[in-house]
Amino acid sequence: MQNGFHGFSNFNNRSPLRTLVDPQAIKRSWRSGGPVITGSVIVLCVSVWLVETVFRFLFPGLFSLMMNGGIFAPVYSATQPWRYVTSLFMHSPNFLHVLFNMMALWSVGPMLERLMGHWQYLGLYLISGLGGSAGLVLWAVIQPSSGWFSAAYGASGAIFGLFGAVLAVFRRIGADIRPMLIWIGVNFLMPFVISGIAWQAHVGGFITGLVLTELLTHGPALLRGKKFSVRMWIYGGFCVAVLVATIAACNTVNPLL
Repeated sequence: MQNGFHGFSNFNNRSPLRTLVDPQAIKRSWRSGGPVITGSVIVLCVSVWLVETVFRFLFPGLFSLMMNGGIFAPVYSATQPWRYVTSLFMHSPNFLHVLFNMMALWSVGPMLERLMGHWQYLGLYLISGLGGSAGLVLWAVIQPSSGWFSAAYGASGAIFGLFGAVLAVFRRIGADIRPMLIWIGVNFLMPFVISGIAWQAHVGGFITGLVLTELLTHGPALLRGKKFSVRMWIYGGFCVAVLVATIAACNTVNPLL
């Protein structure tokens, strides 16, 4: 890609885990394009999970307040917008939920952050998370009896957006995408094996990340000469506008409005 992704040959080069906690290592990692944003998201998610765990056992009232006020529910998608963000950093009290999500994030995040740049990568992550929420709201329209009052939380919608981005990047550089397809397929099949997984958020996040990255790599010729950060603003803004319009259209049949 022109003026955008760089260092394709280094896509397996990940910084060590000490970049998550060592201030000097964080500074060096930021300057070298290391996974500072990825590490920050991991630290934040684990920290929130620890708070949830403490509240669950010691302060059940605060635990209920935190969970009920932070998770994403389609029925509140028009009136409580903070849930789009808070739900991305909350996880089930079950340790496996946060563990698997953070392992998945660390498996693809550092490569994308190095290729895209810190802020562009963060934009991809957050926009993909919005796409996951849009998937839940759209499903609520399809299945209103259960969809509107369902709830979901976790980083998996955003992480599936990163999966879609990696798939687009691998295709762009001509890498063998079969291992990635197998990995994505396994993750898509998990909701059919483990109950309680919001597959709608996975699909919404994946499509959003894939479409956004395809636009960044194969967008209109008129914009291909623009700086990558500029293209990210343009295409990211376009994706956000489409997602917000979709959510707004779905909310015209929201039972609470």
